[in-house]
Amino acid sequence: MNGNGVKGNNPLKAIGHWLAGVPHTITELASGKLASLQSAFHLGQNAQKLVPGKDSVKRLRRTWKDLGVLPASPPAPELSLSAQERQLVERIRLDTQRKNRNNVTRTRAYWNLYERHPELHWALLAHMVSRNGGWNMTDLEGEFLPALLKRPGREALFAFLERANALIFGDAYPQLLLYEESKRSGEPLFHLLPAFGVSVFMRPVWEEFWAVHDPALLTVSLIVNEQHFIESRVVKQPYFMEHVLETAEFQAQALLQLNQVFFPYALHKDPIHRSADRLNLAGEILEDFTDIKERIGFGKTLYAILFGIPAVHQGVVLFASAQPHTGSRADYWPHLFSRIRKDAPGVSAAGPKLEGCELKAGAAGIYSPELERTWRDVPLTAPESGDWFPAYAGSVAGYFGDIDVPTLFEMSAECCFGLHKIQLAALASTQLKRD
Repeated sequence: MNGNGVKGNNPLKAIGHWLAGVPHTITELASGKLASLQSAFHLGQNAQKLVPGKDSVKRLRRTWKDLGVLPASPPAPELSLSAQERQLVERIRLDTQRKNRNNVTRTRAYWNLYERHPELHWALLAHMVSRNGGWNMTDLEGEFLPALLKRPGREALFAFLERANALIFGDAYPQLLLYEESKRSGEPLFHLLPAFGVSVFMRPVWEEFWAVHDPALLTVSLIVNEQHFIESRVVKQPYFMEHVLETAEFQAQALLQLNQVFFPYALHKDPIHRSADRLNLAGEILEDFTDIKERIGFGKTLYAILFGIPAVHQGVVLFASAQPHTGSRADYWPHLFSRIRKDAPGVSAAGPKLEGCELKAGAAGIYSPELERTWRDVPLTAPESGDWFPAYAGSVAGYFGDIDVPTLFEMSAECCFGLHKIQLAALASTQLKRD
């Protein structure tokens, strides 16, 4: 018998014990959802629509149309660069390689760059999305997912998340560093972008940004570029299609919470040390990861939430500056998660630990380890060569309309409900295996 009077080897009784508390759980979560809606309505009253400059978009459309009928440009030959340019290219390559070690180092690099150049909105967006990627990686070795996914499946899913995270960083970070060097030198250096294998799509964007300083234009362009960059290299890559995207487990990504991206944000000046004040979560849910148009729209919505709602933006910056990324969900909700396992490995037969969005009295924190203690660094391999732009030249301009802030963006209660679902699934799976 466990502490709740439920036989550990009887799955029906264990699940029945949880179901007996469902009315109270639903009441708690419904109350939290109502509070989330009220908060979103209040904060959304000050929302600001993000609009890429229409004149800039017109100029870029003409340029992209001309580029679309040309063959993909090869990387700039080393001999065509001056000695000083070759030195700069090599320095950026080495810096990118050093910081592309794992999800934690990438996420930190994005934040440090945003701190230096806050006009680079995409750097903060990438920092926060990369935090979510790290949390998804550590979930694979946390308290619940090992009960639902066998080790080979978890390793394949980690490889998928890691590859996408690393490829995006490897493509985008040199662009950001080249912009930083352009600011330092006082002259644009974007003719060097081909030396890093960057798509021809991005050079006119950076040149336009240098001239007009439109952060929305640059951010949408980077979203479009990076999602196309990983389309054939990750999303349509045969191994990941077979071992990740087409598996039943990934099809149940809503249960695994892989389709949620959210931003913890503080509504006060000390988000880490005032434990009585919980961080809120703002974000969105992606329905179909395999649809590139949906991924791009999803990225734009996240951008609208992050920069279009002043309180969310200010609160995210407070959180990011106060809490270094570790990959553990204890980074944002230490009242629920623990970086250290405080009970026996696996899902406890004693039943669920959660009551609403709180731990039950006496329950140990939900195990959520730090990434660098969970997964070894993966040796980097060069991405497949080629420029995505010629195949998609006719569709890119359609992504540059106004970016509306969604009405519903507060996800605190939604994330609590997701925890309940995955907890119940893990408990049921564990009990059935013990039966």
